[in-house]
Amino acid sequence: MADLSQARVLMLAADGFETVELFEPRKALEAAGAKVQLASIKMDPIQGMKGDINKAETATPDLTLDEVDTDDYDALVLPGGVANPDTMRQQERAIEIITEFMEDGKIVAAICHAPWLLAEADVIDGRRLTSYPSIRTDLENAGADVVDEEVVVDANLITSRKPDDIPAFNKAIIQALEEELADEPVD
Repeated sequence: MADLSQARVLMLAADGFETVELFEPRKALEAAGAKVQLASIKMDPIQGMKGDINKAETATPDLTLDEVDTDDYDALVLPGGVANPDTMRQQERAIEIITEFMEDGKIVAAICHAPWLLAEADVIDGRRLTSYPSIRTDLENAGADVVDEEVVVDANLITSRKPDDIPAFNKAIIQALEEELADEPVD
């Protein structure tokens, strides 16, 4: 089992997140020892969805987008759902956070509809990735090389298509964090 006790992971989500795409990666990362924090627009609990239709569990943010300092984190995880990334891509600070992670070469992992945020941040031109089928044209129009695979790792960028891909998505994130932490100098 991985020891990610030194890893700090940020997740961004708003109302309409797909519950399994937030809770399952968070659970896997925490089981490996990572400290995971959830940021949202406000501190109010956010509404999760199952299949974008049925209300499911809520999640309580640890901090707001405005409180995020990207220097405090090793990786960013973006859960999908339709409403969640559509709301988040309209938040200037959310887009800045994504841009900062990408510019710093830190791990950015997005599943399902979350790559919409990557297109909005204009960070996928020339990058290879995957997503839910309905947004692939948007990603291609943003310059991405879009493929249909359960998980795609392109340097620091990790993407997956849908909830069925979560095991491969989680494994890729954990492996990337292990590699990143192994490369860091010891203080």
